[in-house]
Order: sequence, then C-alpha cells, then structure tokens
Amino acid sequence: MKMLKILAVTALAGSATFAFADEKVVTEDGVATFSTFKPAAVRAEVGTTGYGGAISWSPNPYVGVTLGYNGGDISWSDDVEVDDVNYDVDMDNNLAYLNAEIRPWANWFYVAAGVGYIDQQYELTAREDGGQIRLEGEDTGLTSLQYDLDYDSKIAPYLGLGFSPAITNRWGVFGEVGAYYTGNPTVSNVRATGGDWEDIEAVRDHIDNVRNDDKYEWLPVAKLGVTYRF
Repeated sequence: MKMLKILAVTALAGSATFAFADEKVVTEDGVATFSTFKPAAVRAEVGTTGYGGAISWSPNPYVGVTLGYNGGDISWSDDVEVDDVNYDVDMDNNLAYLNAEIRPWANWFYVAAGVGYIDQQYELTAREDGGQIRLEGEDTGLTSLQYDLDYDSKIAPYLGLGFSPAITNRWGVFGEVGAYYTGNPTVSNVRATGGDWEDIEAVRDHIDNVRNDDKYEWLPVAKLGVTYRF
C-alpha cells in the first residue's frame, strides 16, 4: 500500500510538471519562455464559412475540444468558378461545429476532426461581362443567370489541418484549412433574363451538373483568427 501511495504521488507530480511545463516562443525581442500550459482558450475567426468564434478546452497538450460558430452575410466581388462559369457570390453562412484537435507533437500543429451543423446558402450571379452568358464557349442567348445553392440543415463530418503558434503567454494566432463532406447541394430559385433557361439544353446540363457533380459534395474551409488562453 505504501508503494502504491508513492507511485500515485510521483505520477501526480509528473503530470503537474508536464501540464505546467515552460513553453519557448520566438518574439520580436528573441526567445521568450512562458510558464504555460493553459487549458482553456477563446478565439475569434473569419474565413470561407463566415465569421465568429469558438471556445476550447485541452486536458493536456496533446488533445483538445473546440466548440464554435461561424455566420454572417459575406459578399465576394471576385470570380468564383462553378462548372467553368464565373459567378459573383452572396453568402449567407450559418455553421456550428464541434471538433477534437489532436496535437501529435504537443506544439503549434494540430489535426482537427469533428462534425458540423451546416445551413449555408449561396446566391450565385453569372458574369456576362457586357454580353451573353457563355457555356462551354457558346452563347446561350441569356443576359443574366442566377440561382441559389443551398446546404440546408445538414450534419457533416469534418477533417482539417491547423497551426496555432503563441505570440505571448496568453495571445496567439491560428489558421486552419479543411473540408466538410456535405453531399450535393440543392439548386433552387433559378432565374434568367433573355430567354427561358429550361429551353436551353446547355443551361439545363449546367444546372444538373452543379446538382450532381461529386466535387460539390465537399464544402471547403479556410480561416484565420486570434486566440486568448487562460
């Protein structure tokens, strides 16, 4: 019994030493050493799935759990290509997620695996660039083409890679890329000017391709943010 007590005390001491081990961080003034491990963190983030935040809890430096939310309306003026057609996109984001973050080497690199509740809606407006909408190099006769791309109320698995280096003993930055497997989106509310899109075979094929192409089963994620540990 005495030996078991000694082993238990030794294990607790080792765990405490490990949990609060010093961390070396490169700053503008050189290498700083902070007495951390701080198990809890909050973060603000922005990216392809909107903007929002998350809270994290790490029982040890190797694994943690993060619960977060991304939302908001984001408009892009740059080209977004869907089935070889350039679009402007108006995004309405609504995504909640729960991830496990695994740090194989207990440093800034981590692997995120989890699940998200996705209710994303994208309004796509084809660019005609002053002329007619072109599909596969041919004029369709349409002067505008719009439709909604919906990932509605779906539970989707997620896998991603991230980094979260510290700047001070409490503040840090992070970045993450990954993807949700959502299945094909719903294409709805198709509208066009210059003709009836359902009478144009190339447009019908284009819409069907967006509905059914395997590459649209994945919702990509790329985001950046800041973290505060405590």
